[in-house]
Amino acid sequence: MMADDACYTIYKGYCLECAEEDGELHGRIAGIRDVVTFHGETPEALMDAFREAVDDYLEVCGEACLSPDAAAP
Repeated sequence: MMADDACYTIYKGYCLECAEEDGELHGRIAGIRDVVTFHGETPEALMDAFREAVDDYLEVCGEACLSPDAAAP
């Protein structure tokens, strides 16, 4: 779990929650039951990783014929 529950940005309706640890940014898609995490060395890299994680999450759910958890309201 991240240090705080702030939603820093939204992509395709999914919320980025992040924290800094040991000089690296760690993030996760907040508000879903599945655990999807990623990291980046800079805020820009974290944003790229977040977008890629959301896209991958939606693609994997589609390929597995599973409904993804709903995006944040």
